Amino acid sequence: MASSSCLPNFYFITFYLVLKPIITFFEKRCFPKKIILQPLKPIIFAEMYLPKLLLQHWQLILFVLLAASAFIQIFYYLFFFSRLAFYKAKPKNNSQTHAVSVIICARDEAANLAQNLPGALVQEYNTTHEVIVVNDNSYDESKYILEEFKRSFKQLQIVELTQEAKMIPGKKFPLSIGIKSAKYEILLLTDADCVPASEHWISSMQNIYDDTTEIVLGYGAYHKKHGWLNKLIRWETFHAALQYLSYSLAGQTYMGVGRNLSYKRDVFFRSKGFSAHNNLPGGDDDLFINNAATKQNTKINIDKDSFTLSNPATTWKQWILQKKRHYTTSKFYKPRHKFLLGFYAFAQFVFYPLLVACCLLYSWQLSLIVAACKLLIQGIVYGKTMKKLNEADLFPLLIVLDIWMFFYYLLFAPALFKKPKPAWK
Repeated sequence: MASSSCLPNFYFITFYLVLKPIITFFEKRCFPKKIILQPLKPIIFAEMYLPKLLLQHWQLILFVLLAASAFIQIFYYLFFFSRLAFYKAKPKNNSQTHAVSVIICARDEAANLAQNLPGALVQEYNTTHEVIVVNDNSYDESKYILEEFKRSFKQLQIVELTQEAKMIPGKKFPLSIGIKSAKYEILLLTDADCVPASEHWISSMQNIYDDTTEIVLGYGAYHKKHGWLNKLIRWETFHAALQYLSYSLAGQTYMGVGRNLSYKRDVFFRSKGFSAHNNLPGGDDDLFINNAATKQNTKINIDKDSFTLSNPATTWKQWILQKKRHYTTSKFYKPRHKFLLGFYAFAQFVFYPLLVACCLLYSWQLSLIVAACKLLIQGIVYGKTMKKLNEADLFPLLIVLDIWMFFYYLLFAPALFKKPKPAWK
């Protein structure tokens, strides 16, 4: 185990590494070498012995990296994620209802439409609204199921697409047609495999709008079922929501999820629809919001009446393919968003390998103290957020699920560099 006597050497080396590029600049461009080299002899001496010193104190370096990883994550917990953990929606002075167009795109979704569409059709919302289902070139019985629903629900509007859009892969063309067909300014989007968690979904989502709001981000949860795969899927969904909802509260909105998303028709046309990324099959939700959202025009909704629920993947292969498809769009986010997400993900990824290494090679007592501080703050923030998002049953597994993130990043990081496939179904 390294002793505390190595600390001065370590700080000196760090100081040298930071100053070296500055020294080189002035040495070459501003001063004669004989002037600048004289006071820098100790630093030049350190450069000669730097490899030896680094090898001598590598255990300490590991511990400093561990502490840095913990500090970065604690910063995110306190500066970003605590905004969601302690979030309380401000009461509105005037409650106003708006006309709403709900839009659902479906391709060969007969079973899901039969099961989930009634949830959108029986909403307790007395103000004018419509439910538009875009049946995108389905070969199954979707058409006949929709026609049967139409007999009972006059607010259902069916848009039949019988021709593929060339050069526009994925869901964007049918969604664009649905938006153009909408009668009302406020759009509320969900998927055919989603069902509102309550009969007040439309009411809750539209209630967030005020004079400045143009985008409302909702939470799209998954049904709770037995098994570890279900827990991992819900954990990943919670973790993604923790980030995109928290960043939005910090004025850094970077995405929404198409399972539960609302925005105004004017925003869609003002942003020229999906034209900025029409060549990609994905991005109808996250890339559009990444482009259209501002600090002033976006709000979140975590009222439990506003949630939607989906059936999660039932096999590992299905889930892995789904997540890899989703990650192909994140490389197109704005640079500052990629930095925020990547910096936090890297700190998460290296934390537990560094913790194991420091426990074995440096000081297990100090290493566990660092880990305990990180987990304590994480537990408080995550615990409160899980209650808000109705995922509190995951909290007892927090440490296990946090360790899982190391393997999660190993599994899905390669998807960031792959070309997306053209189909959305």
